[in-house]
Amino acid sequence: MRRLHRQLQRWRNQRRSRERIPEAVWAAAGELARQHGVNPVSRALRLEFNHLKRAAEVDAAKGRKGATPAFVELIAPQTSSARECVLELEAPRGKLRIDLKGMALAELTEISRALWEMLA
Repeated sequence: MRRLHRQLQRWRNQRRSRERIPEAVWAAAGELARQHGVNPVSRALRLEFNHLKRAAEVDAAKGRKGATPAFVELIAPQTSSARECVLELEAPRGKLRIDLKGMALAELTEISRALWEMLA
């Protein structure tokens, strides 16, 4: 950390106004932040906390490239297998109401047609 602190001091003394901190310095600071924590490194090196946090996260993501995860959670999409339908048929002889759950559209069509023919 002392080496990076000296490097940053030199850069700060030599920089032109509004010049950005070099990426190599951010990468080194990100590595230190992963080892020692973002807050202590941010204070010691006088670096903006959120920028240092992002630098530490980016470096961590690069370091994991190609690594095999120990656990992967797969979440199945919600299916609409619990389809519901209410059939209401009215004919001269009366009304018929049927609550259907989990039926396919083709089955529903056949049942409706058969019932309609019976009631008509």
